[in-house]
Amino acid sequence: MRKVIFKLALLILCVLFQTSCSQSRHNIIIINVDDLGWKDVGFMGSEYYETPNLDYLSSLGMVFTNGYASASNCAPSRACLMTGQWTPRHGVFTVSPSARGKSEDRKLIPIKNTHTLSPEHETLSKILQENGYVTCHAGKWHLSDNPLEYGFDINIGGGHNGLPKSYYPPYKNVNIEGGKDQYLTDLIMEKAIQFVDTVEKPFFLNYSPYAVHVPIMPVDSLLPKYEKKASWNGQGNAEYASMVDNLDRNIGLLINKLKERNLFDNTLIVFTSDNGGLYGVTRQKPLRAGKGSYYEGGIREPFFFVLNGKIKQNINSDVPITNLDIFPTILDFAKIKDPSLKLDGSSLIPVLEEKANKLERPLFWHFPVYLQAYNINDNETRDALFRTRPGSVVRKGDWKLHYYFEDDGIELYNLSEDIGERNNLATTNPEKTEELLKLLKKWWKETKAPIPKTQNPEYLNNN
Repeated sequence: MRKVIFKLALLILCVLFQTSCSQSRHNIIIINVDDLGWKDVGFMGSEYYETPNLDYLSSLGMVFTNGYASASNCAPSRACLMTGQWTPRHGVFTVSPSARGKSEDRKLIPIKNTHTLSPEHETLSKILQENGYVTCHAGKWHLSDNPLEYGFDINIGGGHNGLPKSYYPPYKNVNIEGGKDQYLTDLIMEKAIQFVDTVEKPFFLNYSPYAVHVPIMPVDSLLPKYEKKASWNGQGNAEYASMVDNLDRNIGLLINKLKERNLFDNTLIVFTSDNGGLYGVTRQKPLRAGKGSYYEGGIREPFFFVLNGKIKQNINSDVPITNLDIFPTILDFAKIKDPSLKLDGSSLIPVLEEKANKLERPLFWHFPVYLQAYNINDNETRDALFRTRPGSVVRKGDWKLHYYFEDDGIELYNLSEDIGERNNLATTNPEKTEELLKLLKKWWKETKAPIPKTQNPEYLNNN
C-alpha cells in the first residue's frame, strides 16, 4: 500500500513539475501584417487610420522606429523571417517570376527565383515544435503549398497563394472551412482565437492575415467613418482604411482572449509588417516610395515587442533592426540553444531589456531581379518603369547605400538628415561611399550572393 501511495505521490509531483515548467515558458505570437506601411497605424503617427488596439498594445512594450523588413515584397520577407537568413541563403528573392516588367526594358537577365522555400531549412516553427511548443499558422503563408511541412501543427488558411481572390465568401483560392457570411480577416482571427482558447501547452501562433494586401475590399460597416474623414499626408483611401480598422479590431479580440485565459502576461508578442505600404493606396511621408522599392517606404515597418515583466512599457528605440532578428530573439526568450543554426539576425534581448542602446552591425538587402512600376511617375522610384531594378543595399549607422547592377549606379544617403532619400551624397562623400561599398562587396562574397551579369539580348537601350 505504501508503495502505491509513494508512486501516486511521485506521479502527482511529476505532473505538477511539468505543469509548472510548461506555464513558466513564454507563449509566442508573431503578428506579421501584409503590406502595412510604416505610418499606417496610429502609434507611428497616422492621423487618418484608426488603430486603438494596436496603439494600446504598442504602449505596453518597446517600439522600434527604425524597424525593417528584410525584403521589400512578400515572399522573400517571409522566408527571411521563418529561416532567420538573408535572401542569398534561401534564394527566395521575389514573388515569382524574377523577370517582371517588359523584357525590352531589362538590361540584364535576372537571377532565377526560388518559388518554394526548401523544406530542408530549419524554420522557427520547426525549432519551436521540436522544443515542445504547439505551433499554429493562421493566414497567409506564401512559401509553399502546406505550412504543416515546415513545423506547424495547425494550419488556418495558409497555402502558396499570396493574396485572396476575395475577402468575401466564397474566398476562392483560400482553403478554409466556414465563413458563409464572414469577412476573411474576421474568420481567420475567429479560428486563431479558438486555437488560443483550447491550447494547454506553451504555444507559437504565427498570425499573418492576408489583410491589408490587395484586393482592396472594404468592410462596409466601417466605410462611412473614413469617407467622412479628411485625408492626411497622402493617406485618404477610405476602403483601405476600413481594412486597417477591421484588422485592428480583430487584434483587440486576440488580446482580450489572452487576458481572459490569463495568458497575456506570459506571452511574447512581436508585431510588424512584411514590407512597405502599397504606393498609390497609402503613403508613408516623409519616406520615399513604397512596396517593392528599397527606398525607406518599401522596407521600413511598424515594429514592436511586448512581454510583461521583461520589456518595459512606453519605450521607443531608434536602434535599426530587421525581421531577421525575430528568430534569435524568440529563441533567447524561449531559452532554446541550438549551435547548429546559422542565423543572420541578432538577439534583441540586450536592447529590449535596456542593457544596450545600439547594435554594432550593418544591415543588408539583396534583390537581383526586376519588379515593374506602379505606373505612377512622381519621382518616388529611381525610374518610371520599375519599382526597383537589380541591386543591393547596405545600412550602417545613419548611412545607407544603394548599388545597382545594370549601370554600377550608387546612391548614398544620410538618413538622420535626409530620411526621404532625396539628396544623393555619393559623389560629395567618396570616403563613406567607399566604406559602405567595401562592406557590401565583402557581404556578397560571404553569402555567395548571386549577381546578375548576363546581358539581355532583347534589351532596347532607349537612352
